[in-house]
Amino acid sequence: MTYDADLDARGLLCPLPVLKARKRLQALQSGQVLRMVADDPAAIIDVPHFCAEAGHQLLDTQGIDDAQAYLIQKV
Repeated sequence: MTYDADLDARGLLCPLPVLKARKRLQALQSGQVLRMVADDPAAIIDVPHFCAEAGHQLLDTQGIDDAQAYLIQKV
């Protein structure tokens, strides 16, 4: 899947991946997609919760190397 912005949050611990995703999503237009890569184990819980609370769509989650890639669509 294609995406409009990329965020490498590897090495950051909770809550920084979600805070940086929120800031990056603010700069996007509705419907655009952010790809965030994070290796924080808490992100598996935090990212879906953030999307549900903020109203964004979590399109996909994929394991890559020692991290997870999240595709988040801004609504």
